Amino acid sequence: MSEPVRITSAPISPADEMAGRMRRYIIAMTIRTVCFIGAIVFRDTWAMWVLLVGAVFLPYVAVVLANAVNRRDDAPMATVLDPTHMLER
Repeated sequence: MSEPVRITSAPISPADEMAGRMRRYIIAMTIRTVCFIGAIVFRDTWAMWVLLVGAVFLPYVAVVLANAVNRRDDAPMATVLDPTHMLER
């Protein structure tokens, strides 16, 4: 008898994967835009420098997050316990 296929091991549809990547990228770029605007608002302060550093490095982080592949767990199925084993406690 062959082992049953788990639904959790089915791959994500390409459309859903692309939508997730685009969503993560848009969120990161929105945060980057907020950092630039914040740097203008808080100019001549230490916060300006922190926000500018965030705005510079966020594109790299956004690309890495957008290209991250969502892999499903390929662990084997849990074995079913023998009911008599449960009664022995």
